[in-house]
Amino acid sequence: MELRCQRCQKARATVHLTECTGEEPRERHLCDACAEEEGLTLKQQSGFTSLLEKFVDQSMKVEELARLTCPQCGLSFAEFRNSGLLGCPNDYSVFEKLLVPLLERTHDGHTEHVGKKPGDSGPDARARAAIAQLRRDLDRAVEDEDYELAARLRDQIRVLSNVED
Repeated sequence: MELRCQRCQKARATVHLTECTGEEPRERHLCDACAEEEGLTLKQQSGFTSLLEKFVDQSMKVEELARLTCPQCGLSFAEFRNSGLLGCPNDYSVFEKLLVPLLERTHDGHTEHVGKKPGDSGPDARARAAIAQLRRDLDRAVEDEDYELAARLRDQIRVLSNVED
């Protein structure tokens, strides 16, 4: 039910006042124009108020991230931010959405290793790395329900796995 202005009886009431001048509080419902005619001016939301609301909203997101914890090693994202060290390989999956932007900033947009590799960097190591990447792509394809792509990736993994044996 929409309230009408008690003064003009035409426009929708958008200003709601409660006056406490006697024993009983008195409510008044006015439209913007009538409220202005009566000398009631409404303050617009200040830039500071909207900035404060954004800050509170952002703080809530930060709190949610701080509670994000790896189920295998128990490391929280807050602990990772403080130490800079991950606790187990599963942390890369748990914190992936948070780590990828960090890695991109740190490594000029790269999220995969592009430099030198220690010791075992022959064809077998390249095949294992390719299979690992294909498995990640396969997981993403299944998550996105792109089953045709998932089938092609599965077949590529099988071919590379047979070459490796």
